[in-house]
Amino acid sequence: MSFLPPAREYVRRIAASGLSIYDPIEIGSDLWIPADALELILQTEMQGYQLAAVPIRTRSKLAKQRVCAVLGYPIPKSFSRVKPRFFGQNFDIYVQAADNLQVHNEELSPSRRYVIMRPDSNGVIQRVRVVSGTDLAPFDRTGKLTRKYQARVLDPEITLLATKKDTPNLAKELVDKPGSLKSKSPLDFPESKTLRPIADLFAKLAPIVGTTHRNPGILQERNRGELLHRLVADVLGYRNHADNGKFPDLRHQLLEIKFQTSPTIDLGAFSPDCEELLEFPAIGSTHAEHRDVRYAVFCGTIKDAEMTITGLSMVTGREFFSVFKKFGGLVLNQKIQLVLPRNFFDRNTEGLFD
Repeated sequence: MSFLPPAREYVRRIAASGLSIYDPIEIGSDLWIPADALELILQTEMQGYQLAAVPIRTRSKLAKQRVCAVLGYPIPKSFSRVKPRFFGQNFDIYVQAADNLQVHNEELSPSRRYVIMRPDSNGVIQRVRVVSGTDLAPFDRTGKLTRKYQARVLDPEITLLATKKDTPNLAKELVDKPGSLKSKSPLDFPESKTLRPIADLFAKLAPIVGTTHRNPGILQERNRGELLHRLVADVLGYRNHADNGKFPDLRHQLLEIKFQTSPTIDLGAFSPDCEELLEFPAIGSTHAEHRDVRYAVFCGTIKDAEMTITGLSMVTGREFFSVFKKFGGLVLNQKIQLVLPRNFFDRNTEGLFD
């Protein structure tokens, strides 16, 4: 997966623009730093940076000052209490010596970026991750997320193209004969020349229904999901499978994949029909929204050593709750506590940019 221009070009552009961290920037514009590029820049420039043995608030200020410098922004005399702190690039910074991440007095935002830095015992930054609110939501283990959406599968044996056309926002960028996917990665950003209409996706995925596969194990839900992701990538014509655990699963096709062996669909903290923009470059002249994402909800059964795919429903996020029954409520709290997994920072950024 490559980004053009190289990551450092974004820094040069920002420095030349004269903008502050508070000046708004349009997603997908020349000054907007995509999440993977942002992570690469910050990992490269922040690794080895020494944070003095100072109070947590001062440590946070030092980190923000350093980030301003490495991204090409002037360092403000004081940091305004706007949310997020880096308003133009839509991200906040957290310096996390422990795995308990606390977000105070606001909800997780699906489109906001969260820059999370891990110092060692001497206060030296070792790793940096850049994730969205959608990526962080599954790490809540307290049940106190501000929102948690769920829906119900009504018929696990139906195979249905529930919405026959894409959202108007996305449909205007689709072409009649999209190109081959052999040279593409499932993690590439979507582009109109290779973006399949939802009806085309359904036609290619429907033959998976009725197939039987070896069950990775009764408690191996993640491995079953990975197996299904590989099947989907293969039938769509990708040469290789790739999955970074972010939303949506198959980014190149704006496709989220679910595998249901029970009626309850867990959707996390953000509603499929959310109108917020995805943090993607523009597709033609269009910026994709959460509700433009296409959902492939596979149903299946597990018996002994086998898992069988019994059904598939495809729907856009915009129409999701017209097909699947929404349930659950709204829970409010003042602080969201997220327990980061032990391997959260085990991400290799090499090869992301050529």
